[in-house]
Amino acid sequence: MMWFSFWRSRNRFTLDELRYLTDQLQKIQIVNEVNKDFVIEALRSIAELVTYGDQHDSTFFDFFMEKQVLGEFVRILKISKTITVSLQLLQTMSIMIQNLKNEHAIYYLFSNEHINYLIRYSFDFRHDELLSYYISFLRAISGHLNRSTISLLVKTENDEVVSFPLYVEAIRFAFHEESMIRTAIRTLTLNVYHVGDESVDRYVTSGTLANYFTDLVIFFKRQCLTLNELVIQASRGASKDLSSAIVASVDEIEDNLYYYSDIISAGIPDVDRLITDNLLRLLILPLLLPSLVDAFTQTFGFYSDKIIWNSGELVDMGMGAVTSLYLLCCILRIVKIKDLANTIVSAFFCPQGAFVSLSKAKVNGSTTSYKIQLSASEESSNGYEAEEGRILNAGSSKGVSLADNAGDVNRSLWEAVLSYLNVGNDLQILGSLSVLATLLQTKELEESMLDALGILPKRKQHKKLLLQALVGESSGEEQLFSSGSNSTKSGFISELENYTQKLKDYGVSASIEPKSSPRSCRSQVLDALVNLFCRLDISAETLWDGGWLLRQLLPHSETEFNRQHLKLLRESFVKCSTNILQEARGMWADLLISVLCDEWRKCKKVLESSSPRNELRSKLLPSSAGGVMSSESLAAGQRMYEVVKGFLLLYQLQVFSQGVALPDYAPIFPSATIPENSRARAMGLDTVGPKQGVELNLVDAVPCRIAFERGKERYVWLQAVTMGTFGWIVLTEELPLRQSVGIVRVVAPLSACDVCV
Repeated sequence: MMWFSFWRSRNRFTLDELRYLTDQLQKIQIVNEVNKDFVIEALRSIAELVTYGDQHDSTFFDFFMEKQVLGEFVRILKISKTITVSLQLLQTMSIMIQNLKNEHAIYYLFSNEHINYLIRYSFDFRHDELLSYYISFLRAISGHLNRSTISLLVKTENDEVVSFPLYVEAIRFAFHEESMIRTAIRTLTLNVYHVGDESVDRYVTSGTLANYFTDLVIFFKRQCLTLNELVIQASRGASKDLSSAIVASVDEIEDNLYYYSDIISAGIPDVDRLITDNLLRLLILPLLLPSLVDAFTQTFGFYSDKIIWNSGELVDMGMGAVTSLYLLCCILRIVKIKDLANTIVSAFFCPQGAFVSLSKAKVNGSTTSYKIQLSASEESSNGYEAEEGRILNAGSSKGVSLADNAGDVNRSLWEAVLSYLNVGNDLQILGSLSVLATLLQTKELEESMLDALGILPKRKQHKKLLLQALVGESSGEEQLFSSGSNSTKSGFISELENYTQKLKDYGVSASIEPKSSPRSCRSQVLDALVNLFCRLDISAETLWDGGWLLRQLLPHSETEFNRQHLKLLRESFVKCSTNILQEARGMWADLLISVLCDEWRKCKKVLESSSPRNELRSKLLPSSAGGVMSSESLAAGQRMYEVVKGFLLLYQLQVFSQGVALPDYAPIFPSATIPENSRARAMGLDTVGPKQGVELNLVDAVPCRIAFERGKERYVWLQAVTMGTFGWIVLTEELPLRQSVGIVRVVAPLSACDVCV
């Protein structure tokens, strides 16, 4: 009848209550359906009392240690036959560990093998709720890790860690299908990495445990392939909206990369090398870079069907160029590893054919398709395996070869990236521009690398040459005052040789040596950008991104524009001017000057910004402007905005090419004459027109009621006013103390109409 006596009224928060519960728990010899409710309530109450005592009375925990109650918990688990008791025990331990503030109490919990026994216990994880409680238990332990406590949870031999159950058991679930579990495991591993214990650091990066960093990249690669499939479907005009799925996939990819960044920030020796090696070996070299030289993608501007049938099974063969460009940008921006960034850039100097052959070698030889599964074997130290599958080479679905469509395979990969600016579609151009912008903003890159690619900003060139001149390096002063970039090629080659050897270790057998000088490479970049500005089939938003990049390369100088550049820019500007004149006679002519003034400031702000404006993920989302416009007027308005944006970019580039500073406002001066007998004069308008918050006279105003939100009507006056060829509908609210005078609340332009005074 002891479980009935448990429910009698007592003062719960006393040492006697803790003593009573412990005594009753010690009498339990087996846990079954009859007494499980009492055991569950006893475990919960003990956790509550110990937590209370930690904050109010130290004798509570002294009793807990004296009676070895933690050992009783382990005994109860061993004799329990029900899942609910296991759930309560894990919850009890999590509550105690999370809420105990006394370091002495934490040291006691961690200083015996009871915690490690619970960590290693074979729970039945077929019950999802039990797994969630177990993961919470592990994460609670990791929240108290420091240099002192972590030593209580590891086993050492000769000052080297040989066993760490908390870490080993946790990473078994690192790739669980439930995202909350994956997040908890990442938090736990980061808590381990940031302790800073050198012996633990060596343990987690050695032996089979180092495979965790390999499997991280394998898991990441699978996510990249999933994203690629979504982007391909969106590019083909799939019937269902894929934007939300793409955003969710991008979030997971970026979360993975930020996790890598957090791991790197712990400063563990060899982690940079492990992450760099796996990213290059498993993802970047065999998959991302080869996709950039896919001739079918480059020539026709859409994704090739890189899939084949192998023994009746559909096998993925590669990745679209747009997705690859996005992923390269993400990796460079988030994963801050010097060797990784410089090795990627070194690969840009390789001939395109090297990556075609590398991709074939990976496809026909060692595989690049992985599936991650949890292993049920107790023998594996990390508890999971990477299963590899074989992929056969099939090329593009249309049978188009690189040699047939991409020209000389001996051209560098960098030239392939630049070629998107000339022959790619909007998404490919945005991806290529993003790569260039990312390289400019990657601090881990050697400036000599940027110089050799032709994208070292002019200000950095001058700074570098000035430093060379100040320290007395040969020819530094001459280079400083000479035109163009004349970086020492031999110095760059010596830096490149180190990364060349690394690429050879990964299977890139082609020799790497820049065939052009930095000045020549810079001319190639400028040629590609100028040609981009001359394309009429590209959206104005994309052209603005190209304009930002040009201003980064040449912030204050027009000397690097040659005659051909100036001629092409001038011809393109003339075409845009013609289009603007056509819009002046079009449906939205009344709004044209207002749009020009507004977009001038926006364009100037974009060009002079220190960073690109668009998020990388926006380049992957399907365009919402597709399909038939709902009306001819809306279609004409959208076209007018495109024409204005393109015109303003070319206009500002014309001003920039002449070395003249851009004015803050558009150089448009509309007529300031307002007839004396006009309604605009009587209302008190100036030449700018009506603006919100301005006081106006109520002239020929029509009283009306309007509701800006449900159930709240307001009394306003409606007025129509014209000024030259401009017109507006104005809603004003009468001032209570000044009759016939109102304050402007809403202004709507009268567009797409013929205004008469």
